Amino acid sequence: MIEIPSDLHKDVVPLAFLLGTWEGAGVYAPLPGEGGPGAEKCNFGQEIVIRHDGRPFLEFRSRTWVLNNEGEKVRPLENEHAFWRITSNQGGTTGARGIEISSVRDDGTVEIWYGELADGKPQIDVSTDAVARIEGSPEYSGGKRLYGFVNEELLWVGEKAAPNVPLRPYMSAQLKKVLSPAQLIKDINDLPDDGIAFFK
Repeated sequence: MIEIPSDLHKDVVPLAFLLGTWEGAGVYAPLPGEGGPGAEKCNFGQEIVIRHDGRPFLEFRSRTWVLNNEGEKVRPLENEHAFWRITSNQGGTTGARGIEISSVRDDGTVEIWYGELADGKPQIDVSTDAVARIEGSPEYSGGKRLYGFVNEELLWVGEKAAPNVPLRPYMSAQLKKVLSPAQLIKDINDLPDDGIAFFK
């Protein structure tokens, strides 16, 4: 069930399904020269926090880390901070909505993404419109991402291209929403005071 906060700006109500903290895991397949010396395909863990402060955008923060075969954290992988906006058809009841994302990653890459939120389903498809890099960051010329809310989970896949590497998938993950303590308390209001009856 998707809850819409009363103080969420009306322009981003169609993105309410994204709000919250999401955790899960995925697969990372770096482009040549990406991820530092010896970087190779691996599993990764991810936490995404998407929140709002009443203004007409959502704040997106992602942290990822390499996982070993036992699912334990080995080292940080990639961090990203972004702002998501709806640029067209904000108040419409039908039709696709334009999406704009401005993001920065910890490797010194800055991206501007444009795309759309599909009509009638929680699916977002975006591509880079502009990419800027600091000196020493990995070569990267553009990307695509697809986000979807499916069976109460947030799924996403990212594609990347470099000057000598055609666009190809490099990251994908499956994430579950983490319930806040306030939501947990709300969900257990029907339990008896002593909790014993729950087990009978």
